[in-house]
Amino acid sequence: MTPALERYGLASRRASHQVIRTYSTSFALASRLLGGRVRHDVVAVYALVRLADEVVDGAATDAGLEASGCREVLDALERETLAALGSRYSTNPIVQSFAEVAGRVGIEPSLVVPFFASMRADLEVREHTAESFRAYVYGSAEVVGLMCLSCFLADDPARGGRSQGERDRLEAGARALGAAFQKVNFLRDLGDDARTLGRRYFPGVDPDRLDTATRDALVADVRRDLATARAVVPLLPPGSRAAVLATHGLFAELTDRIARTAPGSLVVSRVRVPDPVKLLLTARAVVEARLIGLRS
Repeated sequence: MTPALERYGLASRRASHQVIRTYSTSFALASRLLGGRVRHDVVAVYALVRLADEVVDGAATDAGLEASGCREVLDALERETLAALGSRYSTNPIVQSFAEVAGRVGIEPSLVVPFFASMRADLEVREHTAESFRAYVYGSAEVVGLMCLSCFLADDPARGGRSQGERDRLEAGARALGAAFQKVNFLRDLGDDARTLGRRYFPGVDPDRLDTATRDALVADVRRDLATARAVVPLLPPGSRAAVLATHGLFAELTDRIARTAPGSLVVSRVRVPDPVKLLLTARAVVEARLIGLRS
C-alpha cells in the first residue's frame, strides 16, 4: 500500500468512527469490547448504514430534499458503494472505509443490494404486507448482521475447521439478531413512524389501535429472534462474544421494558434503557463471555 493510500485509508477509518460516536453511544460502547481491527470493521459497516439512513430519515429531508431527490441521492450512494467494492476506492471516506473492509472480509454485492433496496422502500412504501415486511427486515437488518458476521469471522483461527452446519447456524443467528434489533426499534418508534413519517412497518398493525394482545404477539416474535441469536454466541470467535452479548442484552432489556409498557404509552413515548443499566449490561456481558470461554 502506498503512503498516500494508507493515509487516505486512515482518514476514512477515523471518519467512520466519528459517525458512530456522533450517532450511537450504545453501539460505540458495545464496539469497544471488540478487538482493534474487528472493531473498525464493524464500525465501517454501521457508518455506511447510518449514511444511508440519513438520506431517507434525517439530514437529507431536513436539508429540503423531496422524496424524489432523496431517491436520487440514495441511488447515487448505492452506485458509488458498488463501484468501490470493485475498485477499492471512493472519494467518500465512509464508502472508502466500507469498501476496504468489504474487500478484506468478503462482503459481497449480494448483501449490499438488498440493503439499499430496503432503504429505498422507506421512500416508497407506507404500509407493509407480510411479504414486503420480510423483505424489508432482511435488507435493512438481517444483511447487516451477516456483514458483521463476516467481520467477526475474517481472522477466526477456527474458520477453516468450521462445518457447514456451524456456518449455517451462525448465519441464522446473525440474521435473527439483526431482525430483533430492527423489530425492537419499530416498536420503540411505533407512534412517531406513523405520525411523523407516515409509515406502518408491522403488517396489519394500526398504532392508534394497538392493544395488549398485539403488543404481546410482537414482543414474543422479538424474543424468538433473540433466543435464536443467543444460542449461537458460543460458536462466535472469543473476541466477538462480549460485544454481541452486550448488544443482545441491551435489546433484550428494551424488549422487557416494551412488554411492561401499556400500549397507549408505547405509541406516544420512546422506551429507553438508562445509562447505568447499559453499563451493568455491558459488564455482565464481559463476565458471561469469559465464562463461555472457560467452558469451551
